[in-house]
Amino acid sequence: MFPLTEFGGYANLTENPEYSFANPLAIEFGYWAFLIWGFYFLTCFYFCVIEPKVQFFEIPIVKLVNNIVIIGTCAFTAYLLLVNLPWYLPQIGDGESVVSSFYWIVFASIALAVFSSSSMKLLRLLSLGSSILFIALIIIMWFRAYLTDNGNPEDFLNNAGLIGDYFTNIYQFMLPLNDYHAFYLFWWFSWSIMIGQFTARFVSGIRTWQLLLAMMVFPSIAIGIWFTILYHYHIESLHIAGFIKIMMVTVGILMVINSLDSLIRLYTDNLNITVKRFGLIPYIAGNFVVMCTLTLLFQLDFLRIQWVGALVIGLYFSCFFYIVFKKRSDIASI
Repeated sequence: MFPLTEFGGYANLTENPEYSFANPLAIEFGYWAFLIWGFYFLTCFYFCVIEPKVQFFEIPIVKLVNNIVIIGTCAFTAYLLLVNLPWYLPQIGDGESVVSSFYWIVFASIALAVFSSSSMKLLRLLSLGSSILFIALIIIMWFRAYLTDNGNPEDFLNNAGLIGDYFTNIYQFMLPLNDYHAFYLFWWFSWSIMIGQFTARFVSGIRTWQLLLAMMVFPSIAIGIWFTILYHYHIESLHIAGFIKIMMVTVGILMVINSLDSLIRLYTDNLNITVKRFGLIPYIAGNFVVMCTLTLLFQLDFLRIQWVGALVIGLYFSCFFYIVFKKRSDIASI
């Protein structure tokens, strides 16, 4: 649902002239797809091929900082859900303020994510379920947008073609366009190491080109289709309400839960804070309290995702120099 809050800003060239090189759909795609996922592929490659020889992330201080990053990003994900719920569910409250009901929704999402993280079977089941619901949502909204009086399939193809502006101007997205883009880049940096670590656990036996398709191409295609549909709703001012709105919010919350449970599973495994070691109830209670507390600290502006992203950038530079000065011979044969 995020793009629906942003298309208008990218189209407002009076206040944001830096977006004049491309259309709003291409800008939105650039904020979320392709290069970003290519970066995730690169970090996955690192943890599959280079880290086993280097062991940089096994250094105690690096391991500590890395887990601080994971925990902080996990809480920021819950915080983002909290601050956007007024826009997603304006019928609850005044449509602008975060009311108590939204806190209960977020706390319930955190509780479900912690419980899901306690079992890989639950985690995978939730991931599969949210993916199926998302595909169903795409199909329903596509039909409503292009096979009714609201438009036709040719409109979809024409809008999808607008994404081409991104690829002809891809270099524009490598450095921050403005403060808002910088915020996004810090956000993606904070995710990058975690996605590399997590996916590296499940790619044994997959060829490199297959992993590239799975991590860079297929997600970008899905994002492109979804954003194209949302862009049609935006430019045609189509109202989203009732069952569609409920389904969008449900899928959005499930995907947040799915992000949280993966991150919680990662840092608890890294720190050996496992169900096997402590038991299910202490595991759930401890992680729930930590996540809720940090989410509230983000809400109070006590923490910022830019700080987390900066830590990740520091880790990258440290890793690079560690390899150059201490492990160069170990990876020379790769």
